[in-house]
Amino acid sequence: MARRQDQLEIKFRLTDGSDIGPKSFPAATSIATLKESILAQWPNDKENGPRTVKDVKLISAGKILENNRTVGECQSPLCDIPGGVTTMHVVVQPPAMEKEKKAGSEPKQNKCVCVIL
Repeated sequence: MARRQDQLEIKFRLTDGSDIGPKSFPAATSIATLKESILAQWPNDKENGPRTVKDVKLISAGKILENNRTVGECQSPLCDIPGGVTTMHVVVQPPAMEKEKKAGSEPKQNKCVCVIL
């Protein structure tokens, strides 16, 4: 089996099409560390930015990357070109508190609708 590169060039594509990076990361870097880097570099002019690492999802080669894995483990041999820049997509989830507030403010009503033709 071929030896993985020690350093990977990664850029992060935001949902509006803009990028953060590229930046070089060691293959042993955890996905959680990448998310912390995204939080630190998040553009100030963007609305609805992530507040914590839990708000950020990274997608590479169609897979959501888990925090406890490393960049080297998530590297796809089919998609990543040696010496090239890997693009990871960033998805920001809305904070859970806002969802709970919306659910709590509107009482649930069970409705039944019958249509007679």
